[in-house]
Amino acid sequence: MKKLMRCCGIFVILFSIAVLSGCATTAGKAFETSESQVKLRSMQTRAFDTTDKQKMMQTVMSTMQDLEFVIDKADLTLGSVSGSKFLGYAVVTMTVTVRPKGEKQLLVRANAQYGIKSVEDPETYQDFFTALEKALFLTAQQVD
Repeated sequence: MKKLMRCCGIFVILFSIAVLSGCATTAGKAFETSESQVKLRSMQTRAFDTTDKQKMMQTVMSTMQDLEFVIDKADLTLGSVSGSKFLGYAVVTMTVTVRPKGEKQLLVRANAQYGIKSVEDPETYQDFFTALEKALFLTAQQVD
């Protein structure tokens, strides 16, 4: 009986060590940044020579709607717009944030997800920013 208790005790200790060491590894990697994440962030972000946050937010929403996104949430104070659309059987979501950069620019960052996976294709973001630049030009020319 003592031998059985000792074996159970050793098993519990070894099992606990294995579980806890697995958690430590995962938690440590949760906040690591890699070169690919920095590259992705640079694809997702553009600076624009304007300080009119409200007009930029309106143009972002119009651009997303032109790209067939349904606006789910928008918050001018936070500078955030979220939208979604169906692409086949999956849902594509996009969140765009607008924030000041210095005194004369706004930074716009678009983050798209296909299902639960982040979109890492540079063409997706290039298409969005090209459409946004055209919409900003039309807005500046007061073309509705």
